[in-house]
Amino acid sequence: MGRLKVKVAPGSKRNAIGGWMGDTLKLKVQAPPEKGRANAAVIELLAAELGCSKSAVQVVAGATSRSKTVVVEGWSEAELHRALSS
Repeated sequence: MGRLKVKVAPGSKRNAIGGWMGDTLKLKVQAPPEKGRANAAVIELLAAELGCSKSAVQVVAGATSRSKTVVVEGWSEAELHRALSS
């Protein structure tokens, strides 16, 4: 199970991966930061980018913050960094 630190920019023009800032991945999501919509968009974006199911991606810390910790089942941290860097 791979852990990933992400920094989320909700309300962006489009859903996109913004790149790495040190060990933190920057994500842009269109969804507003209300009623868990941005968290759902983060899960959807990462699942699509990694080619895994949405149920394998989970926000485990920072649900109400821009800085979040996400866990992806079936992936190591090294595999996540490699897959999300390309």
